[in-house]
Amino acid sequence: MTLSALDWGIVLVFFILSLGIGAWASRHASKSALSFFLSGRNMPWYLLGVSMVATTFSVDTPNLVADIVRQGGIAGNWVWWSFLLTGMLTVFVYAKLWRRSEVITDIEFYELRYSGKAAAFLRGFRAVYLGMVFNVAIMAAVNLAAIKIGGVMLGLSPWQVIFIAGGITVLFSSLGGFLGVVLTDFILFFAAMAGSILAAYYAVHHPQIGGLSQLFGHPSVADKLSILPDFNNWEVAVVVFIIPLTVQWWAVWYSGAEPGGGGYIAQRMLAAKDEQHSMGATLLFNVAHYALRPWPWIIVALCSLVVFPDLEALEKAFPHLDGKMIGHDLAYSAMLTFLPSGVLGLVFASMVAAYMSTISTCLNLGSSYMVHDFYQRFIHPEASEKRLVTVARLVTLLLMIFSSLLALVLQNALSAFHILMQIGAGTGLLFLLRWFWYRINPYSELTAMVVSFAMALVFLGIEHYQGLRLEAFLASGMELEIANEQLWILKTHEQLLIGVGVTTLSWLLVTWLTPSDNFEDLERFYRKVRPGKIGWEKVIQYCASKGRAIPLDAQKSEWPLGIVGMAVGASAVYSGLFAIGYYIFGFYVLAIFLSVFFIILTLILFKIWKKLNYL
Repeated sequence: MTLSALDWGIVLVFFILSLGIGAWASRHASKSALSFFLSGRNMPWYLLGVSMVATTFSVDTPNLVADIVRQGGIAGNWVWWSFLLTGMLTVFVYAKLWRRSEVITDIEFYELRYSGKAAAFLRGFRAVYLGMVFNVAIMAAVNLAAIKIGGVMLGLSPWQVIFIAGGITVLFSSLGGFLGVVLTDFILFFAAMAGSILAAYYAVHHPQIGGLSQLFGHPSVADKLSILPDFNNWEVAVVVFIIPLTVQWWAVWYSGAEPGGGGYIAQRMLAAKDEQHSMGATLLFNVAHYALRPWPWIIVALCSLVVFPDLEALEKAFPHLDGKMIGHDLAYSAMLTFLPSGVLGLVFASMVAAYMSTISTCLNLGSSYMVHDFYQRFIHPEASEKRLVTVARLVTLLLMIFSSLLALVLQNALSAFHILMQIGAGTGLLFLLRWFWYRINPYSELTAMVVSFAMALVFLGIEHYQGLRLEAFLASGMELEIANEQLWILKTHEQLLIGVGVTTLSWLLVTWLTPSDNFEDLERFYRKVRPGKIGWEKVIQYCASKGRAIPLDAQKSEWPLGIVGMAVGASAVYSGLFAIGYYIFGFYVLAIFLSVFFIILTLILFKIWKKLNYL
């Protein structure tokens, strides 16, 4: 397919707009490292909240949803819908704590919370681990999605996609810093949302589909429509529903859904004007991310099952693509090829917008880790503000190059999702408890990181070995079903549970076997963050024994009421999510009931909000 002059004109407008914002914000960003990474800590909740949503509205997210829906139906989305629980916990418990800490990055938190050389080592190690390794892996997954979209819609090679889209993104990101990223996100989000709705509208009206009623009645789609999994198929229910809601949401560290907040979510909370703006931004993000955005993607994925029922159909439709690029995640991009001129340009521009918002955030966040938490902290502590900004811009370029190279190795969005979750399996509980249990120390964190990464490598090694054995069996003439019976295959959810169990037990054991941090440093952390008395009794007693008693107001624990807010907030968002779905399906009675339930829960939530902000 080809884009018309009108389509290219729309895309060009988005590129010019992004570069213009970056150039306008460059003067502010160049003032200091604080301005480049947090825009001076004066951002309002609505800009930050929309920026959070725009960042997670990545170009690879619709591909991931298409992959999930085509293979496991709508109910398969519980593997990421479950993260709403940790998102709401961040809103009502951790958002205020992050803002009180007044650190520049969530990596700087380590030397605020912990003591001595171990804390310094942890900060430096984590800066490189997240800034270079994990962050590059996330950007590679996004670049992979961009490569597939560019290949399907424009016939571009992977290098052409990276050079054009990646080059423009790295330019405006390095110019405008955090302010440029947030302002661009605000505009690009609405474009991306409009694009996804238009894509769903035209997909439903494709000649092979002919409307929603025909879509929902199609044999390829009818068994994919349930929002809840089929509990008669217990194994599937465990994988997509029970484990995500009982274990995954609190046990797994995943970018954008970190237990207790972290990464670019923490960056935006730290940039907020005050604690209420920090909470408001995070609440807006969770409502929009989980309740408003999924359905257009889901509709397009369902339509793709009619037009491209299997991988063979996709391969036949796009013979010019490399075979390793053919996967179920390609279906979303494939459906966009049927859009009319003008609409195609807007939707394609919205995909470009989604790509740019995510990559620009990852670039800014990664450079903040490498510059503030590694370069300035360990290499050049006396560096001038001008030099720090210059180094940040150089690091931004290097991160883009590394992630582009890695993108050429990955194959599909869902596999990248599982790999990233496995690397963070078992670390989540530590990130939740370190604010509220004084005994956790830097050795606990190092153990969690090393063990979870090692477990991920072990499982990847097992999968590779089993793949080689399967190839050998098939080469010997053995049938596929018999060959699979001969292999002991560790499934993805089993790997997750084992990883969580081993990692959690390891860091808990190390916590008990190693001493707590220096009580002077623990007192400093407590007075600044005020996490509440529960879990910090010995530190409070120590302060009293030294004649520096903690005021009673600072001993109040806000998290019990915060957990209630989390439960009510999550229930409200799930009600809104399901209500929208049932309106689309035409189940109006159930949709109206859920809408009323959503309104009632929202009113309760506002009362909890007021109580929390008066504590």
